[in-house]
Amino acid sequence: MPKKETFQDLALTAPKGEQELWRWLYTELRAAILSGRLKPGARLPSTRSLAKQHRLSRGTVVAAFDQLLSEGYIRTQVSSGTYVAPIMPDQSLQASRGRSALTLPASKATLSKRARAMIHGIDVLAPSHSVGKAFRSYEPAIDLFPVELWSRVASRVLRHAPRSLYGNGAAGGYQPLRRAIAEYIGVARGVRCVPEQIIVTAGAQQALDLVARFLLDPGDHVWMEDPGYSGTMQTLRAAGAKIIPVPVDQDGLDVKAARKLSQRARLAYVTPANQFPLGVTMSADRRLELLNWAANAGAWIVEDDYDGEYRYHGRPVAALQSLDHSGSVIYIGTFTKMLFNALRLGFMVVPERLVNAFEAARSFVDRHPPTLDQAILAEFITEGHFGLHVRKMRQIYLERLSVLKEAAQKHLNGLLAIEDATAGMRTIGWLPAGASDRVAVKQASMLGLEVGALSEFAIKKAQKPGLILGFAGCAPNELRRGVSVLSTALTSSRQ
Repeated sequence: MPKKETFQDLALTAPKGEQELWRWLYTELRAAILSGRLKPGARLPSTRSLAKQHRLSRGTVVAAFDQLLSEGYIRTQVSSGTYVAPIMPDQSLQASRGRSALTLPASKATLSKRARAMIHGIDVLAPSHSVGKAFRSYEPAIDLFPVELWSRVASRVLRHAPRSLYGNGAAGGYQPLRRAIAEYIGVARGVRCVPEQIIVTAGAQQALDLVARFLLDPGDHVWMEDPGYSGTMQTLRAAGAKIIPVPVDQDGLDVKAARKLSQRARLAYVTPANQFPLGVTMSADRRLELLNWAANAGAWIVEDDYDGEYRYHGRPVAALQSLDHSGSVIYIGTFTKMLFNALRLGFMVVPERLVNAFEAARSFVDRHPPTLDQAILAEFITEGHFGLHVRKMRQIYLERLSVLKEAAQKHLNGLLAIEDATAGMRTIGWLPAGASDRVAVKQASMLGLEVGALSEFAIKKAQKPGLILGFAGCAPNELRRGVSVLSTALTSSRQ
């Protein structure tokens, strides 16, 4: 039989270089334990005798033992000594995993009913692996964003930012940004507010979520444009609201029809500057009618002005909020459509009596918006870069719309009638009567295009078959290529 190796026989290699002695001793002992040279249950000598044997200080040995003890390789017994652990840490973990797998049934825990309702039908946007793909409708011209200018502003802000900006921020938003937003939308959109009424959010979607969660009770009636923005519809349903689909005509949401459908609505959601997805502008009479209803009914109006500044004929139409003297309108804006999608910053303008409540709501959701990003954006706006960029994009988007229409006249005649958009970043192409926009979308997707079916945004009222085509984020050459490919897709879908 082979001789059983004792601790005294155990060979330890010499320390290498400037390695700490306690670390060297710990490594050597651990290796001996794992290799089996030191058997489970073997008694170790005292720290004093081990130090003497290897000409080490007792503190060095104590440090090595402490590390082995904390990791579970050795154990101590009072008045008895120190021993190699009977089971190694890795073996213990594997054993516990094995026992769990053998004895525990698969978990039957499920999502809550509320969660299942919230996520039903939600399309999770995939990350962008390409820029400017035809006919992506949710993306601005990222290819033309002044990255170098943004980088210079960001670098300057970060170099000179006080340390306080690295701490907690204000729940309602960074005050210089709130002031910059209030000044800008006052001039550009006619919005009447003070900086304190601005609540900075992580985009328009969070603003809609805050409104739904903190202004509505389950079962409350909400007027919703039909067809309308699916993101809002999903948010309202998640809050337990009862959606009242209201038809949209050439003047916007039909208020008279809405009154007949529900007399007790608590909120109305509208996109008056550029109705999504039809692209109509709410008329002045219809705006006044809607404001009068809200003031008398004690209801709220949510005005989503996601791309209202991109108007291609005449000056941008003033915001509905500019006509509100009752404090009924909550105005929502976003910078993701104006600058770039990765900038998750938007804002809402709330009536003064709601400021404290929404600051508390904002704190409840995620404490506060990212302060450093807000500081960079504030400088970008106050130095005039934001306004200049929007004016430049307005001209470029008009040119891209013209390219789309010219290419469509050449390749899509009889297949798709392109609407002459007056505002926004997308337009509608009308299919012939009897065609299926969903079939057309499927065929276009197979050929690598990103188009939307108008019918997907209908809530109750059937819509004429149409395709939603984004043009703002697509370079002219990509638009021309896309139209050519779309012609092939539409021809195939008719066969």
